[in-house]
Amino acid sequence: MFEQFIGTKPVEDRHRIDLERLEEYLKLRVRGLEQFKGGQSNPTYCITAADGRRLVLRRKPPGKLLPSAHAVEREYRVICALHAAGFPVARPHALCEDESVLGTAFYVMDFVEGRVLWDQSLPGMTRSQRHALWDELNRVIAWLHALDYRRIGLEGFGKPGQYIARQIARWTKQYQASVTERIEAMDNLIGWLPQNIPPETGTAVVHGDFRLDNAIFHPTEPKILAVLDWELSTLGDPLADFAYHCMSWHIPPGAFRGIAGL
Repeated sequence: MFEQFIGTKPVEDRHRIDLERLEEYLKLRVRGLEQFKGGQSNPTYCITAADGRRLVLRRKPPGKLLPSAHAVEREYRVICALHAAGFPVARPHALCEDESVLGTAFYVMDFVEGRVLWDQSLPGMTRSQRHALWDELNRVIAWLHALDYRRIGLEGFGKPGQYIARQIARWTKQYQASVTERIEAMDNLIGWLPQNIPPETGTAVVHGDFRLDNAIFHPTEPKILAVLDWELSTLGDPLADFAYHCMSWHIPPGAFRGIAGL
């Protein structure tokens, strides 16, 4: 069920990059380049250097993009701030906004060896093993929300306040910019949401897509080594971020990573 997300594959033709330009920019020899199967809102590559080091390159996809989407520059900024604060993210190395190098903006970070657990039900594990992994996720998201965004240099990373209203407005615009046919239920939802915004609980750095398979766990321990995919991160309501993290427990199994009732 999750095989299409696990591991690497040869680089897709539409995502090929100029290895000579990459080597020139990174000032290292590249022995191998593969594309990760998962995380493809922004194409992500595993670089193997001639000296055996492995790095990860994440770039904007080529072609016409929706406004404000695929913001790898923002990903790099938040990863830099969080890494300096000791939060578990891959160590960042470089951001290239010069599109003449690879065709689109990209950044490079460490490759983190560990487990990405795609199946939310965690098959083959005992109850205590599952509990330890989910408890670690809770610990790390609580850590994220407890960080002082001003102290770690992210004061201008988003607009404090009205996070949910801004999210509704943003995703409404994104939906309307990509819609191919009218769906009455979506029109009704777009009309209902702005009239039913819950009160806010505060402002913190939020991930925006915090879930089990966006974390790399230690190979044998219930410890998160790195949180991945910061594309949707901003300053927002920590309770909304935590609610998204809990969503799997309210979705039936088999539907969008649902584990309700398991």
